[in-house]
Amino acid sequence: MSTTIPWRSWLLLGALSLLLFLITASTFSSLGVVLPAMIKEQGWGFGPAFLGFTFLGAFCGASSKLPAMLIRKIGVRGTIIAGSAVMVAGFACLAASPGLTVYLVGTALLGVGYQMMALIPGTHVLSMLFKKRALPFGIYFTIGSLGGVVGPWMAVEGMNLAHGGWRPYWWAQAVASVVVGALCAALVGGQAWLEAAAVVTDKAVAEDIQAAPVNAKVYRTATDWSVKEAIATPQFYVILAAYFAHLLGGVTAVSLAPTHFSELGVVSAVAVAAISLESLMQVVARMGGGLLGDRVDPRWLLAGAQGMMAVGLLALAHATTWPLMMLFAVGVGVGFGLTVLAVSILLLNYYGRKNNLEIFSLVCLIGAVSALGPVVGGVMRDRLGSFVPTFQVCAAIIGVIFIAALFMRPPRKAIAQELVAEPVPSMLQDAA
Repeated sequence: MSTTIPWRSWLLLGALSLLLFLITASTFSSLGVVLPAMIKEQGWGFGPAFLGFTFLGAFCGASSKLPAMLIRKIGVRGTIIAGSAVMVAGFACLAASPGLTVYLVGTALLGVGYQMMALIPGTHVLSMLFKKRALPFGIYFTIGSLGGVVGPWMAVEGMNLAHGGWRPYWWAQAVASVVVGALCAALVGGQAWLEAAAVVTDKAVAEDIQAAPVNAKVYRTATDWSVKEAIATPQFYVILAAYFAHLLGGVTAVSLAPTHFSELGVVSAVAVAAISLESLMQVVARMGGGLLGDRVDPRWLLAGAQGMMAVGLLALAHATTWPLMMLFAVGVGVGFGLTVLAVSILLLNYYGRKNNLEIFSLVCLIGAVSALGPVVGGVMRDRLGSFVPTFQVCAAIIGVIFIAALFMRPPRKAIAQELVAEPVPSMLQDAA
């Protein structure tokens, strides 16, 4: 990237990573810690109050096309600024909440704001700036997942500083959203700079593909696919299913695990340690995947992630011993952490960068459906008397996707369009 400023790309990577860290820590990871104090003060029921989690996840998934549309119309900078405003409105609803309705509106706004500021704009910008994307994507997702580890502690300490008050904590998150959002908006620059950087990146990627041997370990398409062409391939649906399954299995496991461990008679401290280790393994998996993604074909990372998650869920079903609890933590943690990284890189490698914004946003839409996992698990628990069948069903679904990912091959357009096929005629001419 000789015509761009390398340090600016890495600085922007750091800012986007900090943004993902903050909004992960302050939304999904903080709400469960702060919510009991809100319930106690407001006199809500647990069922309606925890509906906020469903709103947060459902609106996050259902709004995934919005940032793609906004980026095309007002650019990345405008989308991040708009997303920051939505986040502030969501936190303000939580902080000033006089009742359940405003609280639920706040969680819905946070879900929309999360999507506008997080994965879709972040991966879009990084794909424009970096030729080799696995490492920057790995750093981005790793720092973001650290928000899941730090978030609960941040909420506890924040409320302690406010002498147990939860309203000041949400106001503080609103201020933080403004500060970090403004930083990212300033660094991302105008659309002209991003497009110029993308031209340089695309040229470098094309040169690498042309120079790569036909049997290269990591496949990358030499042509950009349209959205219509991409969704017509079976590979797209394998990737889509993997993204859905990792959210379904991961969210269901983490949501239900505390109660499940309690019913199994596992000591509370031991259960918390196993769940914390699961979060830590997500961090390790994403960093490791970032280091491997340009050396090992991401489809192997995807298949391995799905296989490990299936094993982890089966272990969780009967996790009454340390070995099984460790198997749960490692399997689900690595599977969840590695899947989103593998999916992000595979979509770029298979279908190109030009329309990746729309293609990736379509994949993210499935997140709205996966938010029903904990609800379905609760219903199955009421009817069957145990969470075990829920984890087994999730493991079976993921096992099928593991097999599909294992045998998946790169999608191919007409041979004439693939640059990797061009050297063949010239080799024959040389031989003649």
